[in-house]
Amino acid sequence: MPKTIAVLGSALFFAVAPSSVAGLVPWWITRWEFRPPFFDLDATRAVGILLIVAGLPALVDSFARFALQGLGTPAPVAPTQNLVVTGLYRYVRNPIYVALVAVILGQAVLFGDQRLLGYGVLVWLAFHAFVVGYEEPALVRMFGTEYEDFRANVPRWIPRLTAWRAARRRNHS
Repeated sequence: MPKTIAVLGSALFFAVAPSSVAGLVPWWITRWEFRPPFFDLDATRAVGILLIVAGLPALVDSFARFALQGLGTPAPVAPTQNLVVTGLYRYVRNPIYVALVAVILGQAVLFGDQRLLGYGVLVWLAFHAFVVGYEEPALVRMFGTEYEDFRANVPRWIPRLTAWRAARRRNHS
């Protein structure tokens, strides 16, 4: 897939999927109205803001890597041509899903809304089922030992403390 198409496809997918999952649905649930803070502590709202502020740039960066390095999109209908193992992918295999859940849970904590907390848990469970049931087997078929090496060294959900460095491919010409 040409880089321009990958960028446009990723931008379109970003406008539809993450914007709906982490923006439209949370707004529909909460109308972004503040409820009493969790544990009656206003300081919890700062944790919510921190999760949102950490999640949004991580989400944008990960999408950009799919388009610019992977030459594809995060959408299963237009997958990457190259396995992306740079940026946040050196710490966690699924930074897009982690970022989306962080943004949703951040909003739940910011607005003090237990319904949104439950939604965040359901979204994570759906992501987990998708990753285990479809995405990982598809990546093994598509990228073989390159993905197996990545999967063996980078955790699925809880980030590593240090960046993983992929073994460089040797050209056997």
